[in-house]
Amino acid sequence: MMEFITTNILRNPPVLLGLIAAIGLIVQRKNIADIVKGAFLAAFGMFILDTGVGLVAGTIAPINSAFQEAITGSTSVGESLNDATFTSSYGGDVGLAMFLGLILHLLIARFSKVKTIFLTGHMLWWFPFIFVAAGVEGGLSGMPLVIFGAVTSALYWSFMPWIMRKFVWDVTGDKSFLIGHPTGILSIISGIVARKFGNKEHSTEDIKLPQSLSFFREISVTGGIVIFIMYIVVTIIAPSIVSEGENMFFLSLKQAITFAAGLLIMLYGVRLLINQIIPAFQGISEKVIPGSIPAFDCPIIFNYRPNAVIIGFIVAMITSTVMIIIANSFNVFGVILIPLVVTSFFECGSAAVIGEGQGGIRGAIIGTFVASIFMVLIMGISVMIYNDTIQNWLLVFGGNDFSLFGPIAKLIADLFSGVIG
Repeated sequence: MMEFITTNILRNPPVLLGLIAAIGLIVQRKNIADIVKGAFLAAFGMFILDTGVGLVAGTIAPINSAFQEAITGSTSVGESLNDATFTSSYGGDVGLAMFLGLILHLLIARFSKVKTIFLTGHMLWWFPFIFVAAGVEGGLSGMPLVIFGAVTSALYWSFMPWIMRKFVWDVTGDKSFLIGHPTGILSIISGIVARKFGNKEHSTEDIKLPQSLSFFREISVTGGIVIFIMYIVVTIIAPSIVSEGENMFFLSLKQAITFAAGLLIMLYGVRLLINQIIPAFQGISEKVIPGSIPAFDCPIIFNYRPNAVIIGFIVAMITSTVMIIIANSFNVFGVILIPLVVTSFFECGSAAVIGEGQGGIRGAIIGTFVASIFMVLIMGISVMIYNDTIQNWLLVFGGNDFSLFGPIAKLIADLFSGVIG
């Protein structure tokens, strides 16, 4: 039963959000028509959001692979376990840790002042995945490993969205939701730096352009142009990215259009989801867990400062790539790092939005710049620590809260393992 719930509900975001919307509407004693409509529209919104994110991430993935091949000479960055092989060995522990962690997470929301309800479906899996891997690195196994993964996951789901809530609310002006995503530490750093060095009077959304360049104000157009240029550069560096019979220019154009379409789909899904899930969630907040606030995936805030997202992506890619070249040149971490394209877009895009909320366009740029340096630092440390488990997975998806709290959890696991022998 637990495996069924985990596979079909907890790891299936559209179903999870649709079910939560239905529960919220039932608690509010809405009629059957409103319940069915609200549940389906919430599920549709989450599916559309996931589809947009998938298109964006799918466009970015070949750039990652090309950088990886150009830097390491291979598409395999290490012999350690990856997400698939680690899951095949420890998937049961991860699933049980997720299930027990969710129960503890809901108890924290019910009986404490921290009212987060973490609703980013795929992150309900990845954080136990990270913390169970930390436990394995620390020498834990069996039930102690499961309990360790459950407790650390529950603490993250509850506290990180709550800690960054004021930064999010400064951007949105809306206290009805939080952000539940591993952008946490990067966004907080960006916000703090932007507050000190930024200027709220000049927003990224007020950028004045000549009429002939006004198309840059559309996030999909700007994002598509950025990806087009990146693909042109990457195909020159790593020509193998272009399949036989393909043309470099038209491959880049196709990927740029796909990325832009993904952005538009993602933002539409965000609007549809928010319009349905927030009113429905009020029922749960009022009746089941009083005062609770849902925490969603980071693209939820992209629509509030779309220009900042693209600015953050560009700043993060340039800054982190320079830092990685320096780190690799001097073998700082003993591991060959590759540019963090995925993290630069999602996590640093969010960090730029938070920075913009604290210090306008200057805050977005400076905040993301500092956050990007920290991103490379914690990524390098984490891949050294996860040497025997998921090192190569972190090389692609790290540099965020995974790379910060994973190593901290590993140190705690070392102590825990020593106590229980």
